[in-house]
Parts: sequence; structure tokens; C-alpha cells
Amino acid sequence: MLKAVALISLLFTSLLAQASYFDTSPWPEIRKKRIAVLLPNALNAAQVDAWLVICRENNNDPLADHVGCENAGQTAAFLFYNHAGQFHSMAFSPSGESTALRDSQLLDEVISVERSGSAIDMVANYINEKNFNKVAINISSTNAQADGLSYTQHIALSKALGPEASKRLVSADEVVYQWLSIKLPEEIDIMRKAAALTAQWQIEAYQEIIPGVTTDADVARFLKAKMKAAGVGDAWAPAQNPNVNSGTDRGHSHATNKVIQAGDVIQTDFGIRVYDRWVTDIQRFAYVLKEGETEAPEDIATYWQNAKQGRHAAFSAMKPGIRGIDVDAAQRKVMADTGSLPLMWSTGHPVGYVAHDTGPNLGGSKAVSVRPAAQRKLAVGMTFAFDGFYSWHLPSGEPKTISVEEMVHITEDGAEYLIPPQEDLVLVKAEQQQ
Repeated sequence: MLKAVALISLLFTSLLAQASYFDTSPWPEIRKKRIAVLLPNALNAAQVDAWLVICRENNNDPLADHVGCENAGQTAAFLFYNHAGQFHSMAFSPSGESTALRDSQLLDEVISVERSGSAIDMVANYINEKNFNKVAINISSTNAQADGLSYTQHIALSKALGPEASKRLVSADEVVYQWLSIKLPEEIDIMRKAAALTAQWQIEAYQEIIPGVTTDADVARFLKAKMKAAGVGDAWAPAQNPNVNSGTDRGHSHATNKVIQAGDVIQTDFGIRVYDRWVTDIQRFAYVLKEGETEAPEDIATYWQNAKQGRHAAFSAMKPGIRGIDVDAAQRKVMADTGSLPLMWSTGHPVGYVAHDTGPNLGGSKAVSVRPAAQRKLAVGMTFAFDGFYSWHLPSGEPKTISVEEMVHITEDGAEYLIPPQEDLVLVKAEQQQ
């Protein structure tokens, strides 16, 4: 088990950090800026006149709280459009919610909808009056974040617009892609601080391991306790976060009761959610020293260097205008040159509001089928989690992979790490003090 003192003390260690860092969410102001600054560009890039988001209670659109309709009770319609060189944001909001929405000063205009009225009918009339050429709606077969319009809402909207205007409805795939894939500098700063905590806690967890006693699940519980004390959430499915694995590859999975032994290479894939908004995705690796060892043996040290070499190749390839598939290819070349086993996973993925966010996929160069997002180009303001891979066979014949996962954002000059990358394996002593 982990040190009893550590388990007790960690419940209190992050209270000061919580008070100073996680107090008041900056999301309201950041959301306002994202709508005013980034959304007009997204509409232009997507070549649509308007974007319509229809919201409702209990089963809301995935982007409801990105546009301001997270509190919808009755149906609400939020419309964003460019017209005559000006950007406009407006909502047709139920009367019971319109006052609070107006007070938030998020949108240019809020039109109250009486309880007997229909927000869908009202926005349809407005769209017909403006005679927009293309109106984007949240239907998508490739991006769940852009697929929030329900079947019945789609039917009601089409009926309200009429057959001719309904022909002008298009998928909001491109609008959502262009908008969500770019993060403001303020958001990147928040993710940078969260990434530092994510990595720090993993190192602290490794320092508490007692070989032959501590299990992978014990390490996961340590990190869960850290999260609870600091008031942060999970970056992905709680049952699989963190994924602590001292044995053979398990992919996306939960930590098991496997006892950590001398000679093990430990992988921890861990992410936190701060302000209930931004997430991290970072992996840290450790080696458990055998009796008499003071450093990792030559083979493990070589595998680690190979993985870092792949990470460096991917990092160097990440520049504005480069396709995601080309970043993956740079890393795969190193894998081939160093004799790594082939792997199914992409080199990297966008990260931000969710662990696998909207943006270019850093994969596909060796895959049977290539995700369309792998053909997308990197741009300034995008944020990624990416791996340097090296995989080999354990004595049992099963595969083991080092995946040196870090977080970066894209600048005009290329990629920039959010926090310093892991350069050395964490060494767990054969007999740590109990």
C-alpha cells in the first residue's frame, strides 16, 4: 500500500492551491471573447452566413454552454451571423430565462419568447427575412461536438422554414471545427497551469510506490485523492482516469490490482479538468529498480531514448500549415528506424475542452483508414497532446509500449511545450522507505 502518512496528508496539501487557482471561473469572460473574436472568423472560414444552435432542457446540445444556452428550460434558439460586414449574435429565449441571459451581456440581442410561443418558429421567420444563403446547423456524422440537433428539432425547424429555405441548411461541421480548434492565449495559460499539476502529481505518486506491495490501482487512488483535494475533475471517463499500467499494454483501460514489481516499466496516463472546462492529457513513465541497480538497464534506457527521439521528430514537424498526417509520418519513421513494434494509435490529438477535442488528428500515415481530420493543417492557437512511441516484447511475449505524452500549443514558429517534457525515467527504488 502507499504510505499511510502520505494518504492522510494529501487530503489537505492542495487546499491553498485550490483557493488561489480554482476559485472563480474565468469562463464567462473567455466565452464572451471567443464568441466576439473567434466566431466571426469561423463563419467566414466555413463559408456560411449563419450558425443556428437550438437548445433545450435535460438533453441539451453539446455546445450549449459554449454559446450561452446551458440554462435552457423550454426550447431556445441562438443565432450567430455575419451581415453587411458586421457580426451579430442573438437569442430567441424563453421568457423565464431571457432576463438572466440579457443580464449576462453575452449576446448582442435577446428576444423574449412567451410561454405560448415557439423559439423555432421565431428564428425561422427571422432567417427567412434575412434570406441567408447558407445556415449551419448542428448535424454531423464525424464530430459529436457538432451533432447536437435532435431528429425532432430538425423536423420542427425544417417545417418552420419551409421547403425552399430548408434546402439552405448545411452541417455546422466546419463552423465548429474552425471555432473549437483554436484556443485563446488565456485558455492556453490555464491549460499550462493544469498540465503542471497533472505531471507533478504523477511524479509524487511514483515516489510513494513500495515495490512488491503497491498496486497499479493504489497509484490511481493516490491520484484520485489528489484530484478530490484540489477540487478538479476527470479529463475523460472517471473509471479509466488515471490509467496506471505496470504490465503489458492495455490501451484505454482501468488500473488493475497488479502488484508493481522490480524491473517493471510503469505508464500513467492521466488528465484533469479545471474550472469544469479545460482538460489535460499527460503521461509519465517510471522504471522500478532491481536490487543493486542505480539506473535503468541498457535495454530499457535505449527504449526510452528511442521514444524520446520519436517525440522530438513529431515536435519538430508541428508547424502552422503542416498536415496532421505528416506529423504522424515523422514519428513513424523514427519508430521504423529504431525497430519499434507497429502501433495502432495516432501520434497525437487535439486537447482542450475534451481529451480528444476538435482539430487535426496527428495520425493516419500507417493506418488502413485515415481519419479526415488527419488531412487538416495545424494552425496558430491549436493545442495538442502527442506521444513519442517505442514498443517491444516483454519476456512473456506480450507487447509493452513507452508513449511519452506531452502537451503543446502551436505558435507562428512551431510547437511550444506547455510544460517541460519528461527527459528522464522516474526511478523507483527497490526498497522505498515505508
